[in-house]
Amino acid sequence: MQFCTRFAPSPTGPLHLGHAYSALIAAADAAQAGGRFLLRIEDIDQSRSRPEWEAQIFEDLAWLGLDWPTPVMRQSERTAAYQAALARLTDMGLTYPCRCRRADIEAAASAPQEGVPQFGPDGRIYPGTCRARTPADAGPDDVLRLNMEKAAPLLKDLQFTEVGALYSGTHAVTAEALIRDVGDIILVRRGMASSYHLSVVVDDAAQNITQVTRGADLWEATQVHVALQALLGLAVPQYHHHDLIRDAAGKRLAKRDDARAIATYRAAGASPADIRKMVGL
Repeated sequence: MQFCTRFAPSPTGPLHLGHAYSALIAAADAAQAGGRFLLRIEDIDQSRSRPEWEAQIFEDLAWLGLDWPTPVMRQSERTAAYQAALARLTDMGLTYPCRCRRADIEAAASAPQEGVPQFGPDGRIYPGTCRARTPADAGPDDVLRLNMEKAAPLLKDLQFTEVGALYSGTHAVTAEALIRDVGDIILVRRGMASSYHLSVVVDDAAQNITQVTRGADLWEATQVHVALQALLGLAVPQYHHHDLIRDAAGKRLAKRDDARAIATYRAAGASPADIRKMVGL
């Protein structure tokens, strides 16, 4: 299969230097392998996505010298694919509706057991309050979760390959770690057609992604994605998690860091070569 990787930003704000770094690394990996570099728009959160931010993504990346096949994939157009994946997991008896709000989860964790992990890739590990509920109990304001304990018997001998320098090697994903360190992840968020975890796995498979290139902040989520790939019968790509671009205080950049937005540097007269130098390429 031909090498294929992607850059998948959300149109919820301006791209910053960290985005430039990730996109340039992905494109370079594809060029070195003689493969494909894709752009995907992760606009599953329609309450925050804006067409003007999407337009600026295209403009910024083209200015950096990148190109990609068109039309691009957009999550907002992929609801049917996510529903099909969710239906498969539900038919396997692995999903349940959850009515808990963040405050409820925090209250349930107010007396944590010593030595038990409290946080995972999704933040506070869900204590399982609604686990006995069935799909028939779902309400309009519920999220849908994966019952990791029920899924565990199906999650054996899982592993993935990491080619990035930070975590290079073959890594095992165990059911025990998924239950202990991850818990019952959200598959569908309130007001959305999916969640990041479910949509990214479904979309990577649909686009025949052979290497997922992304920042090290998503390293812990990889075990979740490998588990979902196993449950949905999808191929496991290799992964390349790269360093993060940080500010002078060592904090990773976020979209609120407008001072480090690509468009800000462009307006100040920077060149694409200047951007590459700033991010250490």
